Amino acid sequence: MDLETFSPGSGRLEPRAALDSDAPALDLNGTWRFRLSPTANAPEDFAGPDYDDAAWDDLPVPSHWALHGHGAPAYTNVSYPIPIDPPRVPDENPTGDYRRAFDLPEGWTGGRLRFEGAESFARVWLNGHELGFSTGSRLPVEYDAGPHLRPGRNVLAVRVHQWSAATYLEDQDMWWLPGIFRDVTLTRSTADVFVRASYEDGRGTLSFDGPGTLSVPELGVEGLEPGTEVTVEVEPWTAETPRLYDAAVTAPEETVRLRVGFRTISIVDGVLLANGRPLLLKGVNRHEFHPEHGRAVPYATMREDVLLMKRHNVNAVRTSHYPPHPAFLDLCDELGLWVIDECDLETHGFGQVGWRANPTDDPRYADALLDRMRRMVERDKNHPSVIMWSLGNEAGVGRNLAVMADWTRERDPSRPLHYEGDRSCEHTDVYSRMYASHDEVEAIGRHEEDPLEDARLDERRRGMPFLQCEYAHAMGNGPGGLAEYQELFERYPRLAGGFIWEWIDHGLAHPEYGYAYGGDYGEPVHDGNFVIDGLVFPDRTPSPGLIDLKKVFEPVRFEFGDGFVRVVNGYGFTDLSHLRFVATVQVEGETVAEHRLDVPAGGGECKLPDTAAGPIGECWLTVRAELAADQPWAEAGHEVAWGQAMLARPESRRVDTLLAFARAGGELTAGDCAFDAVTGRLVRLFGREVDGPRLDLWRAPTDNDRYGGLEATWRALGLHRLTQRVDDVSLDDGLTVRTRVAPAATDLGMWATYRWTFDGGLRLLLDVEPEGEWRDPIPRIGVTMSLPGSVVDRVTWFGSGPGEAYPDTGMAARTGRWSATVEELQTPYVYPQENGHRADVRWAELGGFRVSGEPTFGLTARRWSTAELAAARHRPDLVAGERLYLHLDLAHQGIGTATCGPGALPGYNLMARRATLRLRFDPA
Repeated sequence: MDLETFSPGSGRLEPRAALDSDAPALDLNGTWRFRLSPTANAPEDFAGPDYDDAAWDDLPVPSHWALHGHGAPAYTNVSYPIPIDPPRVPDENPTGDYRRAFDLPEGWTGGRLRFEGAESFARVWLNGHELGFSTGSRLPVEYDAGPHLRPGRNVLAVRVHQWSAATYLEDQDMWWLPGIFRDVTLTRSTADVFVRASYEDGRGTLSFDGPGTLSVPELGVEGLEPGTEVTVEVEPWTAETPRLYDAAVTAPEETVRLRVGFRTISIVDGVLLANGRPLLLKGVNRHEFHPEHGRAVPYATMREDVLLMKRHNVNAVRTSHYPPHPAFLDLCDELGLWVIDECDLETHGFGQVGWRANPTDDPRYADALLDRMRRMVERDKNHPSVIMWSLGNEAGVGRNLAVMADWTRERDPSRPLHYEGDRSCEHTDVYSRMYASHDEVEAIGRHEEDPLEDARLDERRRGMPFLQCEYAHAMGNGPGGLAEYQELFERYPRLAGGFIWEWIDHGLAHPEYGYAYGGDYGEPVHDGNFVIDGLVFPDRTPSPGLIDLKKVFEPVRFEFGDGFVRVVNGYGFTDLSHLRFVATVQVEGETVAEHRLDVPAGGGECKLPDTAAGPIGECWLTVRAELAADQPWAEAGHEVAWGQAMLARPESRRVDTLLAFARAGGELTAGDCAFDAVTGRLVRLFGREVDGPRLDLWRAPTDNDRYGGLEATWRALGLHRLTQRVDDVSLDDGLTVRTRVAPAATDLGMWATYRWTFDGGLRLLLDVEPEGEWRDPIPRIGVTMSLPGSVVDRVTWFGSGPGEAYPDTGMAARTGRWSATVEELQTPYVYPQENGHRADVRWAELGGFRVSGEPTFGLTARRWSTAELAAARHRPDLVAGERLYLHLDLAHQGIGTATCGPGALPGYNLMARRATLRLRFDPA
């Protein structure tokens, strides 16, 4: 078999819709016999029904053989793991042979073998007869099995090659994982149905193509003939109100059931509309991934994904970068998500060779690209959740895009076309970009983007809606800048929103590393942890990024005034009647009152309860919008949105009478606190041994710091290897310690003057002043101290929480009283990095003492040092030591999204500057 053919397949039946049919079917998933060969040249005698496969291994189908001890996974983002020489492939071509014996039920006649997905080239035999081959890994294919089926025992044999000419179309920023990874079925269903259900002003228009007649009992539609159109009163389908109507198409040989949603997608005056209303996409990109199963994702996991998205205010999914398992789209229909369905196409690695020989512009690949588009559209055409077809991703430009687009427009003119890789938008209906900066997004929103050379195409593009098909790269700690992007999307009607990259960290379960990423399997070419870039961790635990995104995507806003709150409805297609509103008053984080608010269904102003007589202290009002009743995606009481306002701030604490420091041997003491008399460093705090605090400018670099270049800048400056010099230690009303902090090999430095006073509690005023010309942002300004790890197990604090927050993240953090163990304070990023910072802390209690800010500080507590954190490459590298490292910060550099996209916005850059940190330590 010629693996280097440009043909997409042979012997295959025409593509058709994925349908729920009552025709008999056999599920052929389960345990298959399997053999892996290092090349494509193994004998083909295994396809015979009498072949002895006793020496073979067992392998579950669906699965990837590399995740079951046969070979190993490999990860690349852009680079091809084989030489770029289309359509040629290496001799070293892992090839998996599969065999499955099954018994045919008595009386069975005819049937089709349906494969939902096999990577990348699958050749199929039934009872020794070759049925054909297919490419297009994440798309279904069917073969006519009828002529070769036998009564009783049958043998299905499949040979899957990892590399083929089709590999050049599948460079999709994910693990290379060959095998039969989706379902295999023998079915007697032959039906193909295309239901068209549009909506306008309370009425739906319904028609269909296919065999038989259509019935929708709830609408009184019975026996509708193909090509006949009927108009009925309906409720529309939207992601907010996913109204579906059960329908059946009855043909002589079978009845298929499907769920119909009435909706219309249109573009008017450059604005994307759904059912005549502006559509704002609050989306995520979703690869199919499971840490044990790769892309063979169980149904329960798919459902968990959709539920998590809904619960975090996500309303849209781009199926990056291929059509998902069809059951996922069923869930999107049922639970409500707008979907951009993307073709199984990416040729990104050709960009590394100047796009020479790019398949997108190679006419020999035209049939293969069109085949992929057809199979996606035909399979998914009945899903109301699918609102756009995407021609693919990062495949450059070329004549084959026109072939795909022209066919799709003719087949289904009801859905706009999307493709990001061609900025001229010659073949699309929307203008799509990746990782455009905030400034560029605003310019596009104003129709002021840089012009195209072709005036005709420029005018056409300026009349298109704009979306960011990828933005805010969710890799490691971050992303930053979410709120600023969302504000732009909501301000300019042309901006239709966008999709965060991406949903999940693709960390494969690994016995040594916890979760593996690129390079952990010895790949000669890989892209490291760039596959760890999701809003949820591999086990689908939400990251701080997803918690923030929920806040940014909130469909309800709160605007506080004097004695009232204005509730703003941000939904596009529903009112607020499904929500209840609760106002809670807290003083110093303790609840003192709670009230229900009567909010009109359309939103508006509500009078707030009188809190004038409340207790003295820092007083906060929190208003929450919760589900009033159970929804299919969450139970009653689930919090949808919240807002906060400060009601009262306490007066500043007065300073009590200062007590003098005393000399005792080599120490300077104040009560049961002590300082080293030579260095002036605190060595004992209320009887507990400590080391520090001292000025710290370094943090363990985040992924954004590393990939965006800041880490290299900081290391070149030497900020990870600061030296401390004590110039003066003196006593007056307290203790003053003047130091200079600087790295070797530079004349840049920081003067740090510590002024300690004691009035029963220990007060620190730290003045920082830069010396020299500091041109670049720095990681942090704060102090670090350590104490015995056994002293602190749990930290309680009043400030922002419960999760981490940095200058341009932490939108989900709210002011309150929180408590967590030291372990719970850590964010378990797959690739260890700076994490766990709690912001705007008023006070924190740690193992018998309290530290307070004047007014606030940032808090991080860890059982490993910053150096240990920066050196770690996997979670198990971090081992709790005997010390607790406490960081009390004045400021941090912003996070940004520079792994892919812009760095921190200018307002979040931390420049070296004069600064003062005020802290107070008291016994608890």
